Amino acid sequence: MVYGENVIAFVQQQPAAAQPATISDQQQATTRKSATASSVDQQQQPPVLSTSSTHSSSNRQPPIPVDQQGSGSRSTTHSSSRRPAATTISFEMAEQNQSNVGVANQSRISMADSTDNTPTTSNDASIGTKETKKRKEMDPRSTVWQYFEFFFENGLLVKAKCLHCKQNYAANTTRNGTSGLRQHLTNRCKVYKPPPVAPGIQKLLNFQSNSSSIETWKFEQEVCRKALVEMIILDELPFSFVEKEGFKKFMSKVQPLFRIPSRRTITRDSYEVYGELRMNLKMSFREIQPRICLTTDTWTSMQRINYMCLTAHFIDRDWVLHKRILNFCPITSHKGEHLAECISNCLLDWNLDNVFTVTVDNASSNDVAVLELSKKLDMWGTNMMEGKHLHVRCMAHILNLIVQDGLKEIGPSIKQVRQMVKYVRSSSTRTRNFLKCVEMQKIECDKMLSLDVPTRWNSTYLMLDTAEKFEKAFERFDLYDGNFNSFLATDVCEDGSIAGSIQYEDWANVRNITKFLEKFYELTLKVSGSRYVTCNVYFEDICELDAYLKVCMTSDDVDLSKMASGMKEKFKKYWDTPEKMNKMLFIAFVLDPRNKFMYVSFALEELLGEEKGQIVNNEVNAYLKNLFAIYVSKYAKGSKNQSSSSDSSDSSTYGLSQNVKTNSLRTKFYMKKQREDSGSLGVKSELDRYLLEDQEPESEDFDSLIWWKVNSPRFPILSQLARDVLVIPLSSVASECAFSTGGRILDPFRSSLTPKCVQCLICVQDWLRQETKLLCVEESLEFLEKIELEMANSGRNSSIVDL
Repeated sequence: MVYGENVIAFVQQQPAAAQPATISDQQQATTRKSATASSVDQQQQPPVLSTSSTHSSSNRQPPIPVDQQGSGSRSTTHSSSRRPAATTISFEMAEQNQSNVGVANQSRISMADSTDNTPTTSNDASIGTKETKKRKEMDPRSTVWQYFEFFFENGLLVKAKCLHCKQNYAANTTRNGTSGLRQHLTNRCKVYKPPPVAPGIQKLLNFQSNSSSIETWKFEQEVCRKALVEMIILDELPFSFVEKEGFKKFMSKVQPLFRIPSRRTITRDSYEVYGELRMNLKMSFREIQPRICLTTDTWTSMQRINYMCLTAHFIDRDWVLHKRILNFCPITSHKGEHLAECISNCLLDWNLDNVFTVTVDNASSNDVAVLELSKKLDMWGTNMMEGKHLHVRCMAHILNLIVQDGLKEIGPSIKQVRQMVKYVRSSSTRTRNFLKCVEMQKIECDKMLSLDVPTRWNSTYLMLDTAEKFEKAFERFDLYDGNFNSFLATDVCEDGSIAGSIQYEDWANVRNITKFLEKFYELTLKVSGSRYVTCNVYFEDICELDAYLKVCMTSDDVDLSKMASGMKEKFKKYWDTPEKMNKMLFIAFVLDPRNKFMYVSFALEELLGEEKGQIVNNEVNAYLKNLFAIYVSKYAKGSKNQSSSSDSSDSSTYGLSQNVKTNSLRTKFYMKKQREDSGSLGVKSELDRYLLEDQEPESEDFDSLIWWKVNSPRFPILSQLARDVLVIPLSSVASECAFSTGGRILDPFRSSLTPKCVQCLICVQDWLRQETKLLCVEESLEFLEKIELEMANSGRNSSIVDL
């Protein structure tokens, strides 16, 4: 019915009531009387509806059709509210409908009028007044209309077109409303960008746990979304994590305002973060122009795709050591020529050509790759000293080869310990019995037994180191488990032999081997770091290791002596031949203010013999002077200062020579004082002055980078050389760490992605990561085992059944 539709439209057109108005009986009676009166004047006008403005008048409103405009018609001026095309009530219909239905409808109109936002009086209860008043234009209730263009049919709004993406939507005010239009703007429109939040919005106080300061905080969708992307990349989570039910439930409690993006959106955002960080890193390289040192290694994913990881190491102007993964790209071959081509293409892509060294493992293909890369650097004109120091062998890999050769002659004591640990860890019941035995023996040790992996010798050391502390518990364990000794007597080891029960002499051998492997374990951890300088201790560690092997070879322990002899043979292959040793690593040791040349001469004689050591010492000294001369000629300002110093010294010497005849006594006195001050004739270079100064005292907290930062004004040229030399990494482990924080190869999630996406995730994770310590899997397992044992002792895991 038309009259009913007009009534509904009129009611819906009224603004929301701020305070409910009471309808008195007198008002209702007056309304019924005015609705049923037959002598109502035909010139009565509709009531005036006044509303308070809630939006600015600049908001876009739906246009009014021409046929509804003009003073003669009884149409009202429509606003851009939810019902912009509502029609006015024709009061002639009130005269034609005198039935009860008409009275009821008129009562509804009166009630709607009485609940208007505007405060009403008793005079406002009547439907019409004799005074003619124009209805005020209502301000829009929704800001959505200002983003759409309107289309009318027969005077009614039927369609709206987005002003940004030109998408059409149904906009009938009776059936559609503004919900669909609003959802289009917030979720589907790819052109529209929401306006920034007004700065006047109240912020929250944020108490930082790591500082005493108080900061303001406000919710921002884009900031939270970027933080979500970084969390997924840093923690190696799959993209589908955002669609998990648990995460959605968690975010609904933490921040209901946050609109969780889809996994496709997270994937696109990851590429955007990669592009932004990559551009920033390129700009940093362009500004500081460092001479970088590279580490590279090749790996294979679960899909049998070969990857090459290329990492750059450099020291910035503030003398801070940095490590950045440049590329993590697939390769089709492990041949040296192909590897060199991939490295050179990566350097060209990053606009980097100042390569100082390349640290690789001892594969023969890497020797070819470094040689081909040296030729490329020659073509670019950046290969310093003809590439003689470009190739650096991975020290961690050499140590691994040495220890693996020594463990080939493994004694029966290590097999016995492995079998005992295997038996105890095979079930939680045996573990609980073993802990009871430990408690009875009053052994205080926070570590738990761990079984080694034969291919990783450091796990063998950790197993022996922990088992040796539970010696008394193993001796008494047969009292708590009757099958312990029978297992050792019958179980077959990996090599087909039977270990048998362990004796007192075997425990002595275990302690000797543990102490022996501890030296290699600590040295491997020391040289594998990528966040601190390692090359300044390389030479000293080699000399200490050589002396240690010589002592162990003369030990009374047969197994230990045999193991040390095998390691010594492998040691000679890499570090007993001066031709195979990179002289730049000796120079790095000299540039440590605690060492200089005094210790180098002595250590070389101990390592190589007096005659051969003296030859190598002279070669290193000459190499350092030639390298320093290149730096003097390269840095224009420094070379000018150096030449001006030389010129001034020459002119002073020339002036002295001219005055020798006139005042020889004063000249002799000047020359004597100069010898006392400097120790030799003439003006010395920065290198000479550095080597003649006293060595810095030994201290655990000494930092060579800080020393050079403080003393760089005294040695402007030599400090540039030290900046490039001290950054040399001794191990390619930095590249291997890119595969996971726990030292694993590509996990199943990353192996299932495309190579381009894998490179994006690996690089961004490395660029965002701040922690300097890698996760320790052994510590995590130890913590979990403690929790399980505590639950077992308290009886809270009764549902867990041991098999």
